[in-house]
This record gives sequence, C-alpha cells and structure tokens, in this order.
Amino acid sequence: MFHEVARLHWPAAEQVLPRLSRSANHGLLWFGIAGAMAAAGGRPARRAAVRGVASLAVASATVNTVVKRAARRKRPLLHAVPLVRQLSRQPFTTSFPSGHSASAAAFAVGAALESRRWGAAVAPVAWSVAFSRVYTGVHYPSDVLAGIGLGTGAAFAVRGLVPTRAQLAPPARPRADAPALPGGRGLTVVLNGAAGDSVHLLSDPVAQIRDQLPFAEFVRWESNGAPLSVLLDRTARTIAASGGALGVLGGDGSINTAAHAAVRHGVSLAVFPGGTRNHFAYDLGVETVAETCRAVEAGEAVAVDLGLVEPGDGGAPGHFLNTFSLGAYPDLVRIRERWSHRIGAWPASVLAALEVLRTARPMSIKINGRDRRVWLVFAGNCAYRGVNATPVRRFDLADGLLDVRVVHAGRLSRTRLLLAALTGPLRGTPLLAAARLRHLDLADLPEGELFAYDGEVARAPRQLSLSKSNEALTAYCPFPAP
Repeated sequence: MFHEVARLHWPAAEQVLPRLSRSANHGLLWFGIAGAMAAAGGRPARRAAVRGVASLAVASATVNTVVKRAARRKRPLLHAVPLVRQLSRQPFTTSFPSGHSASAAAFAVGAALESRRWGAAVAPVAWSVAFSRVYTGVHYPSDVLAGIGLGTGAAFAVRGLVPTRAQLAPPARPRADAPALPGGRGLTVVLNGAAGDSVHLLSDPVAQIRDQLPFAEFVRWESNGAPLSVLLDRTARTIAASGGALGVLGGDGSINTAAHAAVRHGVSLAVFPGGTRNHFAYDLGVETVAETCRAVEAGEAVAVDLGLVEPGDGGAPGHFLNTFSLGAYPDLVRIRERWSHRIGAWPASVLAALEVLRTARPMSIKINGRDRRVWLVFAGNCAYRGVNATPVRRFDLADGLLDVRVVHAGRLSRTRLLLAALTGPLRGTPLLAAARLRHLDLADLPEGELFAYDGEVARAPRQLSLSKSNEALTAYCPFPAP
C-alpha cells in the first residue's frame, strides 16, 4: 500500500499535502482551528474546540511517551517517494504509530462528540493530514491506521471522564404552560440593535429566526429612540390581548428588561441568545436560535425564579435573572471574563483577584442586622457552580434560593485572599462566607455606592432587601428528547 500511494500522481496534491502535513507539527494546525472555532461559532463551537484539544493532548501524550517507545519501528525508505513530496525536515522519532494521525483523529472525533456539525467540518482536514503522512513517505499505512485508532480512543476516553452535554441528565425544571406558535404566528420579537454581538460570524440570528419562524413579527429598538423598557412594556401589553408571546434578541440586560415586561403582563418569554455573554440563555438551556425556535413551535417552556431588589427608601423594586453584586465583585467578574477564554478559568481568577485586591477598598455595612466589613457581596438567582469565589453557571433556575457569597475584610486580608487565590479555591479561606438564603437585608450602605445586576449598574440607596419571586417567569425552553 505504501508503494501504491508513492506511485500516485496528483499534481495539485503535491503542492498542498506536504504543506498541510508540516502545518500539523506539534498540533499547531489544530490549535489554530480550535481558535477559529471558538471565535466564530459561539458556545457550542467553543465546547467542541476545548474537547478536541483535550482529546489531542491525551492522544499525543499516549503516543509519544508510551507506544512509540515500545514499538520502535523504523521510518519507511524514501527512494520510492518523489522528491517533490518529501518533507524538507524528516522526523527523527520512530514510525509506529503516526502521532500526526492520532492528533488529527483525536481532535476531529472529540469535536464531533460535542458537535456533529463541527466534527463534520473538521473531518476532511483530519483525513487529509492522516493521508499526507503516507503521501509524503514518513509513515506506513499501518502507522496511520493505528494512530487513527489511538486518537479515536483518546477522544472517547476524554468523554468518559468529562461527559458531553448530550450525556448529562437534564436538570429538573418545573414545566410551564406556554402557547405553541407554529411558524412563530403570534410571536413578536424585539431586537436590541445596541446589544453586544455574541460572535455569530457564521450566521445571522435574525435571518435564522425569519427562516424558521416565518410568521413572527419583529420590532427593532435603537438606543437613540424611546427607552427599551417602554417599547417592551408596550409590546407585551399588546401581546397579552392577543394571546401570543414576547421574544427578545439581545444580551442579559435586554432579557432582564423583557422578563420584567413579560411577568407584568402575564405573557411567555422566548429568549434568543444575541448578546456578548448570554448567561441566562445558556443556563436556561438555550444555546442557539434554532433551539428557541423549536421550543416556540412546540410550546415547550419552564418556570423560572426572579430575584427581587427592594430599596429601603420606598423606591420601585427591581429584579435580576442572574446576579446581584455590591462592592468589588463587578470588577472581579469583568476582569475574569476578559481573560478566561484566553488563559483559562483558574489563571483568570487569580489575575482578577490580583487586580481587585490592588485597587479595591473594603466597606462597612450591615448584613441581616450585623455589622460587617467586606470586600464584596454577591447574590445569585438560584445556586451557582463555579471556580473559586466566581460563580460560573446554574443547573436549576427554580430552586427558590439566593446564592449569597460574602468576602470579608480583616487583618492581612489582602495577603490572605491573594494566597488563597494562588494556592486553591477561595472557599478554603475563612474570609469567604457562602450561604443559600431566601432573604437578605443590606443596610448602612456607603453614600454613592454602586451595585450591579444582570450587567447593569445603578446607585444603591442606604438600604436594600433581596428576596425571591418563585417560578414567576415562563420562558420557552426545548425539552430533552424522550
């Protein structure tokens, strides 16, 4: 088989395959593809990219540290391979199995286990890299086949350790009644033209909605017009009279405003992820526009809690779908999210802790009637899982609880927090207090203090009360297949 491939005459391949083979040295080709996937495809593509790279790492370590040393097969002789195909630098390691083929298969299969669409897109490149190793004369076909087998096994081994989203049992969420709207008839979608782009470079979310829900109506809001809250409230009032549903395409701030209007007028909310982070949509179980469209047509929805913020000065209460924070926490999250996709969650948490500890100042407040000196106060709408003191995501949006985390100030607190961030989870230090509560009172807040909720910032009154409105919002969410 090696000699049959050597006798092939493909003029175009002679220019492409050797270069492709070289580009895969040390996994550089796959790291580049993973970066492009993460930048262009949204959260499903990022998960596929991470799983592909993890599978590649396992396959490469297995091949280079164990199998090659055990087999010690010599490389093929190159006399039968045309000179134009031969690599300028011949590999010096042993031949069996092919590390390039193992890495290619591991990345492609790992990506496919997470996302079939991305796996199908990557597969032709992976097959080309594997074939190029025989075509350029550096491996026998059996080396390549063994590498493909080991790479595939590595991808499945990673899946065994870290299950894919499809393998995880769906969270228990209370189902709610929502109108089924075939073709989107009766659905009005408010588009926030000022929302951050969620890096949908490969598709237009508005075009997707129009394609799958052709009867839906669209209303675009621009920042130079009337307030978004006014437009959403007016739209929700009209929908309530006709028995339809309210849709929103935007980020967490837009969704927060839409949720307020939907609850006020008793209509169901269809969330289309279209912001920079889309935390609520992802925690809800909606990662793509297509998933929301399917749920709207089928009338599949769940009940979701709302977090309530009641000012002590008698002002109008507010609410949050994701998080409430006071003190240094907004800066901590901002810095972590800026760097986590580049350097990983743990290093980003350390970087955020360093910057916040350098610039922040603790504040003296009352928490549930007791005097405290704290760096920050965080309250999540339902329980979060996360890294260190930084919540990442939720699996239950109707547990009736506030996820409260407080970082206390004290003697040498900056140094102790820094050491905790560098050496392990912040939950291991007594400076961090965490509890699941139904109610939280905050009093004696410093004059001019700011608080953040769902990506928005407001000036805090002297006293705030946090509580829950259980299962207040009905949101479309696709049910898992039986």
